Amino acid sequence: MKFQINGIQQLGVGVPDINEAWKWYNNNFGVDVKVVDETAVAQFMLPHTGGKPRERRAIIAISMQGGGGLEIWQHTGKTPEMPKFQIQLGDLGISVGKMKTLDAQKAYDTFKAKGLNLLTEVVSNPMGTKHFYLMDPYQNIWEFVEDSFVFDASKGVNGGAFGAVIGVVDVEKSLEVYRDILGYDVVVYDKEGVFEDFNGVPGGGDKFRRVLLAMSNPAQGAFSPLFGPSQIELVQVSGREPKTIFEGRLWGDPGFIQVCYDIVNMDDFREFVASKGYPFTVDSARAAGDFDMGETTGNFSYIQAPESTLLEFVETLRVPLVKKLGLALDFKKRDPYKPLSRWMLKLLALKREKL
Repeated sequence: MKFQINGIQQLGVGVPDINEAWKWYNNNFGVDVKVVDETAVAQFMLPHTGGKPRERRAIIAISMQGGGGLEIWQHTGKTPEMPKFQIQLGDLGISVGKMKTLDAQKAYDTFKAKGLNLLTEVVSNPMGTKHFYLMDPYQNIWEFVEDSFVFDASKGVNGGAFGAVIGVVDVEKSLEVYRDILGYDVVVYDKEGVFEDFNGVPGGGDKFRRVLLAMSNPAQGAFSPLFGPSQIELVQVSGREPKTIFEGRLWGDPGFIQVCYDIVNMDDFREFVASKGYPFTVDSARAAGDFDMGETTGNFSYIQAPESTLLEFVETLRVPLVKKLGLALDFKKRDPYKPLSRWMLKLLALKREKL
């Protein structure tokens, strides 16, 4: 079987008011290149939306500094339902969104001057990397991690999505997905205890097993020069019973709704995940063929990890670069395994919106 996972395309975050949230993430996180803005019905997500098609609006935006994008998502056919409890580290699912920055202290100082809700100072994680945490107005916790990868260093104090912190019931069981399917085969650290750098984060004073994962062979697909490397951090809490983050709510309600990976060859990937015991829960290609999201065409699928996290996979088939010139990328006519040139990727900056 030949398929390829090219990196994190976007981190999905459900919000109560998409117009307000788009402005907030644009102004504060610098994800100001709007790739998709679509109002439609999530007709294929029935296993995760109470068995009903749900009206929604979604904006996908990226930072030209590099990293994955954010998919800002709002239910429009019902009132978005906030969590009924304070989400804590170790609760099941995505509890923290990781973002990358070249200079953690500079990013921290910038956010402090803006009056953002910083939960910690700049601290070091167990491998000595500088990072800090903040909470956005929608109760989502974000970690900004210092990393040397950059696409365009001139664009703001931070890049885009770098990964996620995921609460799990059993690290070993969840590794069946994150290591054996996604390819995070490098254990950067595997530590157990109470961690000083978690102080200030809800639930951070508890005892955890904490496993940071990376990839030994990051893929070289079309958008890899922009996406760069990523991390997944699994945290298993001791001494309290973790709650399921979306318990009693629907996918798309406020909170981190998925990590989405850009892939090549959905057909072979479908067979691979099924052989590992994690078949697709959603499969747009089988349901309806190629799928249009705004002006972008592709197909998408989901699997569900043991602790309930939803992981999305998107095979991009066509994406516009400069609409006025009719310039678009057609991946049915080019090698999807070959990285795009930097000059071509830089054309995405023409989609920047400053609010």
